[in-house]
Amino acid sequence: MVTIKPKIFKRNGKQRYGKGFSREELKKAGLSIRESLKLSIPVDPRRKTAHKENVNSIKKLLKSIKEKSRVKKTRKSKS
Repeated sequence: MVTIKPKIFKRNGKQRYGKGFSREELKKAGLSIRESLKLSIPVDPRRKTAHKENVNSIKKLLKSIKEKSRVKKTRKSKS
């Protein structure tokens, strides 16, 4: 599985990688906490902020996972 980490924006304008995504970011991406843990997406319950960049990265990951599952299903049905 692909590892994904959220970007955290510090007060001085610098960025770093955080430990997990906030609940609000997961909600905006259309995931519950339980679903995200099944997909091995880290969750940090202490974080309160929701950044667009993190929401977009979650959506991008979900899109790639769906495409991979479609490819696997079509390969299995042809055999």
